[in-house]
Amino acid sequence: MTRVRVLTLNAALGPLDYRVPPGVEQAVGPGSIVEAPLGPRRILGVVWEEEHLPDATTVPDAKLRPLYAALPIPPIPAPLRRLVEWVADYYMAPLAAVLRMTMPAGVAVGERVSTEYRLSKTPPARITPQRLQALDKIGGVQGSVSELAEKADVSVAVIRGLIKAGALEAEEVSADSPYPAPDPDHAIPKLNEAQQAAADIFTQAIDDSGFQTFLLDGVTGSGKTEVYFEGIARAVRDGKQALVLLPEIALTEPFLRRFEARFGVLPVAWHSGLRQSERRRAWGAIARGEAKVVVGARSALFLPFPNLGLIVVDEAHETSFKQEDGVHYHARDVAVMRGKFEECPVILASATPALETRHQVSLGTYKEIKLPARFGGAQMPDIVGIDLLTDPPDRQRWIAPALVTAIDETLARGEQVLLFLNRRGYAPLTLCRHCGTRIQCPNCTSWMVEHKSTARLACHHCGHMMPTPRACPECKEEDALVACGPGVERIADEAAMLFPQARRAIVTSDTLWSPEKVAEFVASVENGAVGGREDADVDGHRSAPLRGCARGSRNATAGHGVWATASAPASRTSPCRPPGRRCRSRPSRRG
Repeated sequence: MTRVRVLTLNAALGPLDYRVPPGVEQAVGPGSIVEAPLGPRRILGVVWEEEHLPDATTVPDAKLRPLYAALPIPPIPAPLRRLVEWVADYYMAPLAAVLRMTMPAGVAVGERVSTEYRLSKTPPARITPQRLQALDKIGGVQGSVSELAEKADVSVAVIRGLIKAGALEAEEVSADSPYPAPDPDHAIPKLNEAQQAAADIFTQAIDDSGFQTFLLDGVTGSGKTEVYFEGIARAVRDGKQALVLLPEIALTEPFLRRFEARFGVLPVAWHSGLRQSERRRAWGAIARGEAKVVVGARSALFLPFPNLGLIVVDEAHETSFKQEDGVHYHARDVAVMRGKFEECPVILASATPALETRHQVSLGTYKEIKLPARFGGAQMPDIVGIDLLTDPPDRQRWIAPALVTAIDETLARGEQVLLFLNRRGYAPLTLCRHCGTRIQCPNCTSWMVEHKSTARLACHHCGHMMPTPRACPECKEEDALVACGPGVERIADEAAMLFPQARRAIVTSDTLWSPEKVAEFVASVENGAVGGREDADVDGHRSAPLRGCARGSRNATAGHGVWATASAPASRTSPCRPPGRRCRSRPSRRG
């Protein structure tokens, strides 16, 4: 009799032993995804090597229950199984919890063909407030009944009612439709000497099919992306798969366009913003080895690649690679370990490498490759500090006079300006001018940050929100609360007053809801017309509040920071380019 040890997806159960029924012995092996009985229920699990689960209790053969079936999908590869074991051990997480990340819900047992719905041209005969809300929020979105209900913030019954009324039409979506293969020779770039030398190192490492970690350290604008694109091209030519990790899904859409320009097709995307049908299709294509290049967030590390030849961690210094929900892990370090188990090179690309990465370079564990100059002869900007003691802004103002002059000169040249402040909201502190009370979060006692755009106070630590009170909660004095210090919204208001001729945009982590909106914003900046989602300001000009960060340069839309931009006037359409030869900044100032 053949017996197997199955690691279930339930952390409370642990591994269980089962009997393999006659006729399916050939379909069941290490890594096979099987359906097994557990009392009256059917559960999913993965067949695991017994020697890798030594602590499991051995059940006598007579007490074993037979498996129901082995699912007709590719097994979990051995390198990924070893990675699951390492992550569980290193980060002290349940083995089943880590395994669950390799099989997202609805993927492993998803239908070959699923039904999704989208708006039709037929309006419903009866309009209710909920139906009107659903039709307004669905827009051009397509998805399942539950996904549309979540998108529209209505019940499933409302969506089913719209389907019955003909307002939503069905569309069959196949989970097996293939992805177009990227063409490594579609648009080969002309690299400079330093870029070509770095690309040659990466291509040679891929040809050698051995594990090695590289730090691609290049200044902003040095062409790091084009360099590791050559490594991806070599992996595709060799019939291997490549994985590119991005710190935030907000960066996915701009990257996809850049990839398409180089390889002629879009890569396979993997992030939390995908519909269930898209995730099923992507997971299946990756598991079968059909998806040659995958671009995704940190969860893409646990996809079942059968022939992984290259891993790239873009903006490897970003703290967004830390997973702090569920299983805690750092995707940068896990990427290195997956490269070790897959025996493939790993590229950590960054303009500001983390100290941990620098330390590994000093130890000789990582090999550093430098790109010290910008591509095409572009020069690094001069950085000039402003002493606010000798050149302070006016009272109740935050932008220094020297900076105002520099912005005026930049706008006059038809160029664009970026103002960065790592404080979301309007002001970081709200206090009572009558009794001096500082409004604190009731959960974690941190200061509540005023968000003028939403008329709310928010805690940026625990997420608690409350309407801005009219009276002080301590002394009950009305109209005594005052905002202290600058936030990005306050800087934007001041920029609107100082530069009314410029089109402005606000980008914060509070208002971005999709990668598409970020892509729209980036495209508008590149075209010289700032604004993704346009909202009229009081002076008739337009602003676009969006989500984002400005920790680096290209990844200015990922993380917890915030940036506000002022562009050239509407009559000017200069392309996005580095600001003038001067870059001025000042330290933050408390109120």
